[in-house]
Amino acid sequence: MPANVTMPALSPTMTTGTLAKWTIAPGDAVHAGDVIAEIETDKATMEVEAIEDGVVAQILVEAGSENVAVGTVIAVLAEAGESDDEVASTAVAPVQSDDTVPPTTKTPADPVTDARSEKPADQPTETSSQKTSRIFATPLARRIAADRGIALDRLTGSGPHGRILRRDVEAAPALPLQAAPAAVSAPNMPVVAGASELVVNSQMRKSIAARLQDSKQQAPHFYLTIDCQIDELLRARRALNDKAAEGVKISLNDLVIRAAAKALMEVPDANVSWEGEHTRRFQHADIAMAVAIDGGLVTPIIWAAETLGLAALSQTTADLAERARHGQIRAAEYSGGSFTISNLGMFGIREFAAVINPPQGAILAVGAGEQRPVVVDGALAVATVMTVTLSADHRVVDGAVGARWLQSFKGFIEHPVTMLL
Repeated sequence: MPANVTMPALSPTMTTGTLAKWTIAPGDAVHAGDVIAEIETDKATMEVEAIEDGVVAQILVEAGSENVAVGTVIAVLAEAGESDDEVASTAVAPVQSDDTVPPTTKTPADPVTDARSEKPADQPTETSSQKTSRIFATPLARRIAADRGIALDRLTGSGPHGRILRRDVEAAPALPLQAAPAAVSAPNMPVVAGASELVVNSQMRKSIAARLQDSKQQAPHFYLTIDCQIDELLRARRALNDKAAEGVKISLNDLVIRAAAKALMEVPDANVSWEGEHTRRFQHADIAMAVAIDGGLVTPIIWAAETLGLAALSQTTADLAERARHGQIRAAEYSGGSFTISNLGMFGIREFAAVINPPQGAILAVGAGEQRPVVVDGALAVATVMTVTLSADHRVVDGAVGARWLQSFKGFIEHPVTMLL
């Protein structure tokens, strides 16, 4: 019998989402595990897979539709040989209201007829050149191909109807992308004062704006800054990587996360969050790391980071960052956490103050390590110095607690052998 495809809940807080893109069309055969749509949530853009086999009979919500409620029927899959009446009796049109679905969202008048009958005589037919120019690939496959410089038009897809899947891209050697056409010199045009354009805010951008605005309005932030000399840390990192197993590469950020986790265990009063009538005290250092992606950022979590050795920590952070950039992070991997680290050192940022990730009680902003003049035993010397700033919620973290935590963190950073104890 026909099966309804509904808007999934891709995170515990998700109530609506934007149906960003369909990768299927009426009449397509799909199999369980095939990517059928791309959903934009308040956290990230994620791919949705079919949970059963079937033929696409109806698409009830158009690509680009915003504020589609979780549980809304967005498409219908039919079994081979089922009649249009059977499909129509099973499909449930999405419930739409003026305050949740924009006027541009509409339901196709009769998509079943289009999918199972000949094209109307007045509908233009694609030419063979138009058909061959189209490249069918999943969004994930396109992103990986773009990252690796692989030309999709030179690949053969193993998915339904020749669709290019992730495995097809990963198995392909890097091929040069087609050169972009040379830019055409524009004629001298008058400069228009105040020229601008409006860009629609994504669900992720709206969520980031709302959460951080709430954080700054509700949480009384205070900031503590300290300099850490990291020459010994850099030497330890080189020695560790020289001895590490193949495939393991410990980054400076991994060592920062390790030091932060150890400091949270040493100063547990900083490992807390404010919850109105109560203060939540965390038993583990569940550290979220900010990862920049297209259109915003996500904060995947290293659970119980204090229990991980540096090799395991390095593999965990690398995996989370890679999957975050390709929209493959599961809701359970970015929901919660007790503390966040935001590192902009790789961009050459010397010092900054980050906004707390609610409902957590603190966030650490990490700047770049750079050579600076320092005084050692009364003499001028040069050292590699990294400036870090702790933003803390004064409702739950007192100034002295924040200072003790930073002193503990600095101790682990400047004496990295203590992180191994």
